[in-house]
Amino acid sequence: MAANRDTVLVTGNQGYIGTVLVPMLRRRGWRVIGLDTGFFPPDSFYAAATAPDEQIVMDVRDVEAADLPEVDAVIHLAALSNDPMGALDARLTDDINHLATVRLAEIVRDRGASRFMFSSSCSIYGAGASLALTESDDFAPQTAYAKSKVAAEADLRALANDGFSPVFLRNGTAFGLSPAMRFDLVVSNLTGYGWTEGAIKILSDGTPWRPLVHIMDIAAAFVLLLECERDAMHDQAFNIGRDENNYQVRDMASAVADFLPGTGVVYAGQGDPDSRDYNVSFAKLAAMSDEPVVKWSLEAGVAELVGALHARGLTAEEFHGAPALRLKQLTGYMADGRLDENLRWRR
Repeated sequence: MAANRDTVLVTGNQGYIGTVLVPMLRRRGWRVIGLDTGFFPPDSFYAAATAPDEQIVMDVRDVEAADLPEVDAVIHLAALSNDPMGALDARLTDDINHLATVRLAEIVRDRGASRFMFSSSCSIYGAGASLALTESDDFAPQTAYAKSKVAAEADLRALANDGFSPVFLRNGTAFGLSPAMRFDLVVSNLTGYGWTEGAIKILSDGTPWRPLVHIMDIAAAFVLLLECERDAMHDQAFNIGRDENNYQVRDMASAVADFLPGTGVVYAGQGDPDSRDYNVSFAKLAAMSDEPVVKWSLEAGVAELVGALHARGLTAEEFHGAPALRLKQLTGYMADGRLDENLRWRR
């Protein structure tokens, strides 16, 4: 391993990506400290394979230096995690995704961590002006979520020095099975509609581009950049995905339909275009390794999910409810008084 020590802090470890990443890190020999506030159960879809070595239950906004052990590196996943949740309150999105991120980075830098792996997003490209957008292309964020990622990247760059290396993993749109499964992401959402209703619903005109990436491949990219030599990743951004997985939404729906015989594609929205439209190049990440970092195709991921639905079953209530839809989980907690208007637990 390139790092000087062998302990990594993973924030948001109980979420969709974290529950897949933690077992991978532990198999690689890392000691893993998890930090999560507990909004979403880590085993809502199936039992998580491996827990972290140590779990800290805390809101990332509240972390102080005394709360953390010394770590080599941080993989920072904790965030309000998608556009509908970002629309809940743009101020909260900035507080959690931007300001709390930078504050955490300052704390761990001052305590000797050498790497800060920030889970950013290809959504920062927003309304992409061209195909095959690279890490050096301009940003055009369309949502509070994307704007928070842009702001966090900028402020994290200001913290970089000879002993502290931020790196920005701009993940494509995630898909794939997870113990903490989500059905508010486009591939799982299309598949869930087809499974529960027999109709694959598209809520736009179907033309927007999205770069897709399986969560196992996101986890593998974090591991690669965690363990590579400093000069290869210091203060750099990497688009996470593969060129073959740039799809228009209508083509994603057709791919899902191939695995659900008897289903059709229905345009259920107003037919309006979606301003979030970006097609991304992943050449920089591919050049980091002689072996493919990102391996999963859309077809393999849909087959995996449909197989799991056959084995487990998925009811319409589960598909349309919490915790699979993250916004419903949080608004439900707020409605029953468990969370306040600032998404803090009521004690």
